[in-house]
Amino acid sequence: VQLVESGGGLVQPGGSLRLSCAASGIIFRDNAMAWYRQASGNQRELVAVITSGGRTDYADSVKGRFTISRDNAENTVYLQMNSLKPEDTAVYYCNVGGQYFLGRYDPAFGSWGQGAQVTVSS
Repeated sequence: VQLVESGGGLVQPGGSLRLSCAASGIIFRDNAMAWYRQASGNQRELVAVITSGGRTDYADSVKGRFTISRDNAENTVYLQMNSLKPEDTAVYYCNVGGQYFLGRYDPAFGSWGQGAQVTVSS
């Protein structure tokens, strides 16, 4: 499985970015996937999940601001980030192929993207 992330960068507070994660070597449509982030000095945390059926779930800190979506024809998962805050600054990672069960996503059996730096600063 190969995952290639794109779309990170520097943005001012209140701005928007869209991250993409293009997958190959996996039956994309059959898999759940997620976005995580890791800020400097912190543990990696779950940001958003989308199941194979399109159900979505979000961390409380990003609800109403971030949207996860998937395009099975393009084998790509997206994270649209609006109203960005300085505390959203982190390296963002996609994970494809983890297990979603009883409302929880386990990335252990999934594959990770290389990470995309998102910096929110004026």
